[in-house]
Amino acid sequence: MSLTVLQIIPALGTGGAEQACVDIAGALMQRGDAAIVVSSGGRRVAEVEKAGARHVLCEVATKNPIHIIQNAFWLAKVIKSHHVDVVHARSRAPAWSAWLACRMTGCSYVTTFHAAYKFSSLPKKFYNRVMARGARVIAVSPFIQRHIHENYGVPLAKIPLVNRGVDIDALTPTMVSQERKDTLLKDWGLKATDKIILLPGRLSPIKNHELIIEAMVVLKRQKKALPVVCFVGDDQGRLAYSEGLHAHIRKASLTKHVKLVGACSDMPAALSFASLVVMPSKIPEGFGRVPVESMAMGVPVIASNLGATQDTVIEGETGWLLPPKDPVLWAQRIEQALSLSPSEHRRMAQIARAYVEDHFSDHAMVAQTLAVYDDVSKESHKK
Repeated sequence: MSLTVLQIIPALGTGGAEQACVDIAGALMQRGDAAIVVSSGGRRVAEVEKAGARHVLCEVATKNPIHIIQNAFWLAKVIKSHHVDVVHARSRAPAWSAWLACRMTGCSYVTTFHAAYKFSSLPKKFYNRVMARGARVIAVSPFIQRHIHENYGVPLAKIPLVNRGVDIDALTPTMVSQERKDTLLKDWGLKATDKIILLPGRLSPIKNHELIIEAMVVLKRQKKALPVVCFVGDDQGRLAYSEGLHAHIRKASLTKHVKLVGACSDMPAALSFASLVVMPSKIPEGFGRVPVESMAMGVPVIASNLGATQDTVIEGETGWLLPPKDPVLWAQRIEQALSLSPSEHRRMAQIARAYVEDHFSDHAMVAQTLAVYDDVSKESHKK
């Protein structure tokens, strides 16, 4: 029996939730099901439609209670007219409209928890709780699974673990041409002989770029051979922060060794020439795509020992986990990572690649998500 699944998400821009939404829509169509995506638009709408799925435009990112209720009535009509079996909410604001619409229509309601949403007050926790009301509440990592169970009281049997998937095929070192590498090296002003460290992610204080600058200061003070660190990402309007980083780099006389290279549209190429990836985030990541993509490309990772990175990075095998506070400790680990022998590096790369293939492939994520839809649909028909 074929299913009709409606996914609802604020917008279809960049990001892991958006990628998963596109992947699932395509997989449903390939399986002979029907897929609908409701969002306020974005550059990935074309990918949804190319897969044969239907995109319906609606301003579902709103937090205005009146608009949320209006959207719920509108969504209920969509559910009825398209005979939707399962509604899958991927964010809190649209989730409220989706949950209300499912209550009106009797449609099955599923959510994905993509992050450990903060709650500093009871109203905030109430707002978040809509994500815990699903017949299934999909967790993107064991860390998020624990967070849902401990903070919202959802039984573990209703929290399927579906690790966020990465594009294993694209993240294959042999798939990256020398031309792609050379183009990026030239754009970033790097030499192929440089020892290159990447810190991918938007320029934001929570990403803790300052810690890596301070670690480089430590290495410089110790008269160690300095690598070239590339902060890969844009400031998304946080000019004061990016200007502060530039000032810190100049003050430390590290302008040749720490570069802000902007956003990158070819991360496989960047990872293909990286010796190391660092992720010193100050707050727990719900999944942390960066370490997993890096490991897929065989690049060692040093990450903060917070949140989901504790589930994705195997200490001493695929990388290292450190507290996100001590630049001296980070400097020591960076030096150690860059001093790996070729055979040690190959061994770590092989373990990391195999681990990602076994646990974090986009193919597995898709199959496990479709299985959730099938389960809730069967339960619904039994009632």
